[in-house]
Amino acid sequence: MDDVYSARYDAVIVGSGPGGASVARDLAKAGKRVIVLEWGSGSPIRGSFLQYVLWQTVPGRSLLFTPELLAMVRGIATGGSSLFYYATAFAVPHGMLKKHGIDVRREEREARADLPIAPLKDEMFTPMARRIMESARALGYDWKPLPKLMYQDIWKKGMRFGYYGDPRGVKWSARMLIEEAVSSGAVLVNRARVTRVIVEGGRAVGVSFKISGRTRSVFADRVVVAAGGIGSPVILRKSGVRGAGYDFFFDPLVTVCGTVKDVRRRSDEIPMSAGCVFADDGFVMTDLAVQSVLDRLFAAMSLRFWRMFSSRKTLRIMVKIRDDLAGRLTDGGGVRKRLTPADRERLRKGADIARNILHHAGAKGVYETWKLAAHPGGTARIGHVLDSDLKVKGIDNLYVCDCSVIPEPLGLPPALTLVCLGKRLARHLTSGKRSGRLSRNVRSR
Repeated sequence: MDDVYSARYDAVIVGSGPGGASVARDLAKAGKRVIVLEWGSGSPIRGSFLQYVLWQTVPGRSLLFTPELLAMVRGIATGGSSLFYYATAFAVPHGMLKKHGIDVRREEREARADLPIAPLKDEMFTPMARRIMESARALGYDWKPLPKLMYQDIWKKGMRFGYYGDPRGVKWSARMLIEEAVSSGAVLVNRARVTRVIVEGGRAVGVSFKISGRTRSVFADRVVVAAGGIGSPVILRKSGVRGAGYDFFFDPLVTVCGTVKDVRRRSDEIPMSAGCVFADDGFVMTDLAVQSVLDRLFAAMSLRFWRMFSSRKTLRIMVKIRDDLAGRLTDGGGVRKRLTPADRERLRKGADIARNILHHAGAKGVYETWKLAAHPGGTARIGHVLDSDLKVKGIDNLYVCDCSVIPEPLGLPPALTLVCLGKRLARHLTSGKRSGRLSRNVRSR
């Protein structure tokens, strides 16, 4: 491995979620020398509950809590949280990005041509998801099938959704982009936890990381930090960027559920099959079939222990809001953010609508579960920490590409948006608009 660390690279990518993986793939395919440093494991995806626990629910590492005990999970493995997401390709917020000098329409067209984005086929749409959709439509809501990031031609009836990671490859994940990058010559190093960016003379020249109990360094012409909405600002702060990690969003959500007598959950339920975006109200709602373990946990956390064994009869709707920018991260990545009164009102209004939809669908015993938070972002926002090229202000050759860059609260899963931003950044880095290459004596240390 010493040869790997002493080699000279055009770019070092820190993290392998959708943003970083997209940059790595496109740079490698363009013939650039790329190394990807990933904190987590690169072991094959088994789709087991144990692997899921190790990669996404270790307290203090991949499972974090706010002061109000909202739980937040992040995937720490090659592919990041996309290994465990629900594979929904919500629309890219072009209006928001345009206000900040960013146009990714070209990149979205390329991504849609490259990725498996489409609403579910009729045979993949289950009776539970259809019951919720029909009830919502009857009440006048624009509830419709959502575009999914899934290779639907691989799917077979009865095939379980990859909640714990998908070894069959039906669900698209950023790991697939990393595999393409490696096949194009990129180097992937797992279990490498980057601690800081090495900055000399106002210019990023490499990164320092810990691996196998040792501190190592790797040098490159460009550094792209893509360690996620929590990981990236922590690295940036330790690298001298003190403005990162303040006033961010984390998309709080609650689920509302009830039981029905005439429909049973199938083994091949697909979460977020359909839904509705309430743009003016600041929330989105979808059906949300969950695995039995999580269903029982939701019931227990709501002190409805008698509901722990009714998961096959449970209709569930997720309400996810666009929360206010607020809070801060600690230097160690702790989440110090509380819901604002406006956030609570959005959750209340969304939950009331969800109750009405479930009651109309014939559900009984309708109740709300405990609040959660998902995909934190805005912790290194464009226009605040970054310029419109995703470059850190005041430091040459240092870029960020993950959910932390999103300049305003989004309230929607960001996977497609991050892929587009990653493609745009890769195009920028290969366009010849460079702020100078490192000298030989710096790069060869």
